[in-house]
Amino acid sequence: MIPAPIQISVGDAPEIESYLARRIYEFNAEATGYSDGEHFWARQRDDSGVIHAGVFGYTWGGCCYITYLWVDANDRGHGFGTALLEAAENHAKAKDCAVIIVATHSFQAPQFYRHRGYRRKAYVPNHPVGHASMVFAKRLRDDATT
Repeated sequence: MIPAPIQISVGDAPEIESYLARRIYEFNAEATGYSDGEHFWARQRDDSGVIHAGVFGYTWGGCCYITYLWVDANDRGHGFGTALLEAAENHAKAKDCAVIIVATHSFQAPQFYRHRGYRRKAYVPNHPVGHASMVFAKRLRDDATT
C-alpha cells in the first residue's frame, strides 16, 4: 500500500495530540513494562479565579517529568515557582520517583533550576536560533543516579 500524500496542518489540535500521546504511552508501557503513568498538576489562583502560576507534568517508570511550570510575569520573585516546584518534587517522592526532569530554554529559567539543586544534563544550541534548550535533572533518592 502506498501512503497518500501528507498535508501538514497548523494550529491547536488537542484531539490528535491526545491520540498520539496515548499511542506512544501504550508502546512505551509495553516496551518497558511500566504502565504506571499519571499526570499531575497544581495552580495558584486569585480570588476571582485568574490563574497566576501553575505546574503540569507526569510520573512514569520511577521518574517525574515537569512538562510546564509557569508564573505570571507580575508574580515572579514571590515564591510561586518555588512552591510549585516543591509541590511537584513532593508528589514525585510520594510516587517513589528516583529522579525529576525538566526542560527549559536559556531565556527562561535555567538559573531557577540550578539554585534548586538541578543539574544540566543536555544542551542544544540554537533552539530556538540564537538561544538554547537545556534539560535539567535532580536526584530524589539516594540510590538514583542523574
